[in-house]
Amino acid sequence: MNSSNCKDCHSGDKVMLKAEQVSFFNENGFLVAENLISRELVSELRADFATWVNESKLHEQSYGTTLDGRPRFDLEPGHSAATPALRRVASPGEISEVYKHVMLNGAVPTAVAQLIGPNVKLHHAKINSKLPGTPTKVKWHQDFPFTPHTNDDLITALVMLDDLTEQNGPLEVVPGTHKDPICSLWHNGIFTGSVTGVVEEECHRTAVRCHGTAGSVCFMHTRLLHGSAPNLSNDPRTLFIVVYAAEDAIPLAENPLPSIFDGQLVYGVETGKVRCIPFEIELPEKPKGASFFTQQVQHRD
Repeated sequence: MNSSNCKDCHSGDKVMLKAEQVSFFNENGFLVAENLISRELVSELRADFATWVNESKLHEQSYGTTLDGRPRFDLEPGHSAATPALRRVASPGEISEVYKHVMLNGAVPTAVAQLIGPNVKLHHAKINSKLPGTPTKVKWHQDFPFTPHTNDDLITALVMLDDLTEQNGPLEVVPGTHKDPICSLWHNGIFTGSVTGVVEEECHRTAVRCHGTAGSVCFMHTRLLHGSAPNLSNDPRTLFIVVYAAEDAIPLAENPLPSIFDGQLVYGVETGKVRCIPFEIELPEKPKGASFFTQQVQHRD
């Protein structure tokens, strides 16, 4: 990608979100910002992912290597050359210039700074995809128990590489739950990465589905309850997911997806300070496999 031609270049004084959008996020814990990423960038992001899907057809098991030695490319059970099921690419910014650019520069970190600013750093990034014909679903959970910090000013930015529709397993959220207690993701001594059945039933009852066109971004508070159903359509549903933290939020557990960009400042300045808020949390268990999907499989359906 030629960054000199990019239409989403970082600008310290550029305002990406309106005041009413920031208020909506603060009240509900999520916000879908339409068309935040240019068509040109979306096209480049999709092209790189399509290359990885084609490469995955040559493999029968998860493959590649990340910074901590786990597979970079996570293949779902049932993956084949005829029906590829590449469901996760860990730290894509390490192997793609366009993914690196989008997560470190431009519209996404600028908008995050409006929500939790003024100083923002990167925590981790990945691609989650639900290709047609695959049963991938994400069970209900909060992100904070996976990545606890000294404060909860963390945001998950979900960049839509495809249109999120009613049929292709869109993100589902429960508005306002970022203000609720932290849920346990441990059950009977096992870290399942998902909430209890009682909490899950309430989530299904009150959930809102997040739709949007490719290039839109959903910003989600780290304590918001969310999940998603399988993709029942013939269209892919791929998200580039980047997690950001306030500069003064210090990790309390090992990064589940460590990368060479872990902790890199993407907006503002380094203060050298630590900010703490009161909470109690059970520390997570780092996935031994390629992704947290292997942990969620341990939970009953």
